[in-house]
Amino acid sequence: MADLPQPGDPAPDFALDADDGSRISLADLRGQKVVLYFYPKDDTPGCTREACEFRDSHPRYQAKDAVVLGVSPDKVSKHQKFRDKYDLPFRLLADPEHEVAEKYGVWQQKSFMGRKFMGVARTTFLIDQEGRIEKVWEKVSPKGHAEEVLGIL
Repeated sequence: MADLPQPGDPAPDFALDADDGSRISLADLRGQKVVLYFYPKDDTPGCTREACEFRDSHPRYQAKDAVVLGVSPDKVSKHQKFRDKYDLPFRLLADPEHEVAEKYGVWQQKSFMGRKFMGVARTTFLIDQEGRIEKVWEKVSPKGHAEEVLGIL
């Protein structure tokens, strides 16, 4: 498992299927800032709150020429239902084999009610126009996170 990329590091490249049927690669987004946020699962309370806060502040992200992308291990079909249910204006990327989560060091051991398992640690990366990590937020609390990221942009 990879360590978390740090500010100044090149962001690990990837190509993943999105909820809109497209395939998104980081290389295709050069020249724009990218907010890449990893979250555990569609339509759960924390993940829904985080997605809706990014939705509500999306026009301000667009005004700063920043692309918001959510990544979870859910399949494209689940992302489509989640997007439609909450009217999300940004793309959700499917990482069912957690290859990208592993490249970014966010596929980690977690525990819940005494049970240990592997899963996505809620983490956000701000990637600059040249494809380098600008900032990392670890152990993200969904409430207020979209505003916090906007403050750095």
